[in-house]
Amino acid sequence: MVAAEPAVHSRRPRNRQGAGVNINLIGMRGVGKSNVARRLSVIAKMPVMSTDALVEYETGRTVAEFVADHGGDWRPFRDLEYHVLGKLAAMDGLIIDCGGGIVVDLGPDGDEIYSERKVRRMRAIGPVVWLQGDIERLAAKSAADPARPSLHASRTAIEIMERRRPWYEHAADHRVFVHQGMRQAVAEELALKFRLTEPTD
Repeated sequence: MVAAEPAVHSRRPRNRQGAGVNINLIGMRGVGKSNVARRLSVIAKMPVMSTDALVEYETGRTVAEFVADHGGDWRPFRDLEYHVLGKLAAMDGLIIDCGGGIVVDLGPDGDEIYSERKVRRMRAIGPVVWLQGDIERLAAKSAADPARPSLHASRTAIEIMERRRPWYEHAADHRVFVHQGMRQAVAEELALKFRLTEPTD
């Protein structure tokens, strides 16, 4: 369940100029960000933008193809994630389906590090919601999907997810655990949380 937060007094989160604020969905591979985003879009009548899809549009390549074109180096991809977040910052009233690595960059040794720049940009865009899931189940699900490129030459998916967990926690304004088969319930809970539906009498 979503942790208790201060009451929201408008129907939809708004910035100081009164425009609708984006809601960023973050979380590990396979947790259901895209699925929850689509369901929330239907409920809230808000469009969804995917950072992965925007990178693919910019490059004309799938994520796997783009990373392969750079010899498996994720740095150019992480830079493009930052770039597309900048574009999204100029919009409002969006549900943003963020890629699993939106909270990371690459250090000098090639290992993942916490991305201050991307998290700072997300927070400027709008509230950040961490969709949590069982790491072992998500790692197995990701490993079985050939469309998902390897994140590290020597680290397992579980090791990568465990390493990222505190970074998701640090980045998040709100947290919700996504139980298997409960994505519709999560979308409905988020709609209520952020007052994204018209009030009922």
